[in-house]
Amino acid sequence: MTIAARRRARLGAAVLAMAAMALAGCAASSDAAPVPIATTVPPAPTPTATVEPAPEAPQTVPHPLRGTPVPAGGVAGPALSAKIDNHPAARPQVGLERADVVFEELVEGGLTRYVAVWSSDIPDEIGPVRSIRPMDPDIVEPLGGVIAYSGGQQRFVDMMLATSVHNAIHGGADDRFMHRTSGKAAPHNVIVSARELVQAYAQIPAPAPQFAFTSMPLAASAAAYGRSSAGFDLSFSPRQSRQWQWDAGSGRYLRGQNEATDTDSSGAPLSATNVVVVAVDIDWAYGEIPRTVMIGSGAAWIATGGKVLEATWTKPSREAPIQLTNAHGVAIHLAPGATWVELVPTGSGGSVSVR
Repeated sequence: MTIAARRRARLGAAVLAMAAMALAGCAASSDAAPVPIATTVPPAPTPTATVEPAPEAPQTVPHPLRGTPVPAGGVAGPALSAKIDNHPAARPQVGLERADVVFEELVEGGLTRYVAVWSSDIPDEIGPVRSIRPMDPDIVEPLGGVIAYSGGQQRFVDMMLATSVHNAIHGGADDRFMHRTSGKAAPHNVIVSARELVQAYAQIPAPAPQFAFTSMPLAASAAAYGRSSAGFDLSFSPRQSRQWQWDAGSGRYLRGQNEATDTDSSGAPLSATNVVVVAVDIDWAYGEIPRTVMIGSGAAWIATGGKVLEATWTKPSREAPIQLTNAHGVAIHLAPGATWVELVPTGSGGSVSVR
């Protein structure tokens, strides 16, 4: 081979080598890992818990006649007052143990009768009811509602008709709610269908509060500040005595009449959480029929929780309820529960003895 031929051969080989290297570089470049592209990923939203507001505790208020807690606005319909017989032939009375308030008053012959009031717990039946007396309008007017009775002297009926209270009179327009029971002798046997009567006049407003109450029995004025006492011995006349005995086991006062236990129709003793004794004057302007003087003021004794507290009662008008205050003029608070109000004469054989 000539020198020129050898040079041409070497040059061709070099060109082939360079081409092979170029192809290898291209292959290497195509096999290299791709460069990642940077991206911004928004964070996932954090879920927010939905917090339901805690339900509000139901608002309660004292029952206007009993002081026990009831839902605000939950007392509807009228109070039912009734003139309840207390002659021995009328006992035991019907539904008296379920009354919120009971007023005991002197009537002719030295006997007593009741004005009993139901609102928080109205029985199917109450009674026996008897005729109205001249002090009853002063007792019932502040309560409003309905008054059930069996009639009376027209002058006294007219006095009651002149009040704002609806009169349900035996023999009148509401006689369909009354009947005579065969279980007692007339005239001590007129029974009232109490629940039906109240439902018939459900549009009449609920009663206004009659006393101040505390929500805690031990915080009642007499229980907190009174002196220990077993109860009362009361006299309405030489013929009629009443006893109230504190019973620590039940936390109530048990009632007696003429030294005998006074019972309800089930045979259980009649009882009360509060006993309010009010010393009253008697007006004899109506002959043999005594009229308890309710407009005025005087001495009172409040028994609650096995203690008794001396007080003053005041009733400035027929429309006003009885106000009870202590020696400093501060309102007395009763414990929640049934209250008996004893309207004891200051004369005519009446007396009050604290045990």
